[in-house]
Amino acid sequence: MSQQSAASKPSLQGVRIKARKRAVKASAKHEPSVFRDQLYKHLETVPEGDFDGFANKLVQAGSTLEYQKYADALFEILLVGGLLQPGGSYVEDGAPPSPFSIFKAKEPVEVADIKKYVEVFNKLIRRYKYLQRPLETSSLPNLLQYVNRWSPVQQQKLMIATGLILAQGLAAPSCLQSLTKDHLVKNDVSASAITNIFRAYLTEQSMDHLSSSLKKGGVRDLLAFFPPQKRDDKTLDEHFRKEGLPQIADWWTKKQYAVLKDEIMKGIKDMLDREEPNEEVIGFIKSKQAKRALPETELISCIWQGITSSIDWAARPDQIEGLAVREIGRYAPILEPFCNGPKVEVALINTVQVHSYEDTRIIKAFPQILKVLYNKDCISDQAIIYWHQKGSKPQGRQHFLTATEALVKYLQEQESEEEDDE
Repeated sequence: MSQQSAASKPSLQGVRIKARKRAVKASAKHEPSVFRDQLYKHLETVPEGDFDGFANKLVQAGSTLEYQKYADALFEILLVGGLLQPGGSYVEDGAPPSPFSIFKAKEPVEVADIKKYVEVFNKLIRRYKYLQRPLETSSLPNLLQYVNRWSPVQQQKLMIATGLILAQGLAAPSCLQSLTKDHLVKNDVSASAITNIFRAYLTEQSMDHLSSSLKKGGVRDLLAFFPPQKRDDKTLDEHFRKEGLPQIADWWTKKQYAVLKDEIMKGIKDMLDREEPNEEVIGFIKSKQAKRALPETELISCIWQGITSSIDWAARPDQIEGLAVREIGRYAPILEPFCNGPKVEVALINTVQVHSYEDTRIIKAFPQILKVLYNKDCISDQAIIYWHQKGSKPQGRQHFLTATEALVKYLQEQESEEEDDE
């Protein structure tokens, strides 16, 4: 019985035994170098400087080499000229640098030259669209975090290439988040890197395009690329102006003003909703101005919007004008301390004009609102006269000029009488 059972034991001959996952991983770790060597065979046949030739060879090679599997290896080879180990140093196995890479660009570095290299990437990714995602989500973020390992000239080449890649839509700016790592930020490496990236980007696209792209890529705070002790708007502004990129400085300032305006308007509305005294509201505005000052003409517009957003306009149509005049009179003391000079006063009148034009419920109350602001020392007679003669906005201009003719005439007569008395 025991002999029979021994004879009937199943045989393993011809059965494929699945290797353990760990063993597969161990053998796979050397495969990128095989991929590299095979890729080199294609690239080595192309004369140096023949960019169309390199593009064609890379497209052809994609039909036999596993680009999808080795996307990171492919971009390491094409961007920095070789395979990298974890930590950013090159794999040292005696292999020469790649016959084609961004690091082969000529020196001194020129954007026009690197553009030829990036065009090769463009053609390759147009042919193999699946390569765009690994470039954006793993290859570029990985390479950017090791940017400090290369020479300043190599850094410049890689950053210009990155800027052009982003400008051409081959990757999103989300990859730039790698540059906010502490070891890159502390020595100004990141600030220098994004400066080169933005400069290259702006040779291809407008500032509006860059702004929109950064927003979509989740890059909202440029100060994160500066060392902690330099994270202030003044330093950022000076840096980009010195680097010949005033449009970045202007955009950042405008962006910060927009945030500040929202904070001030919301703060005023919330305080008035809670019926806090005017003096408290004035204190809040002054504290905001002390931290980061808005231009006075923008601030006055901001205060007006905060005040009017807190007014409950749910009144009968025939009572709206009276409500507007009453409520503006009530809150005019909040405006008065910030009406410093004719320029600000004209800006306030124009803010009221545009508001009245856009909210037709109060359009008829415009002359009365100006009278209230005049009586509360927010605007002067000279400001009203100047606005009427040549300072008004185009929105509904003729209507408002006609509506305020009587008021302006009265103020001019008052001025004449005062001059006669003197």
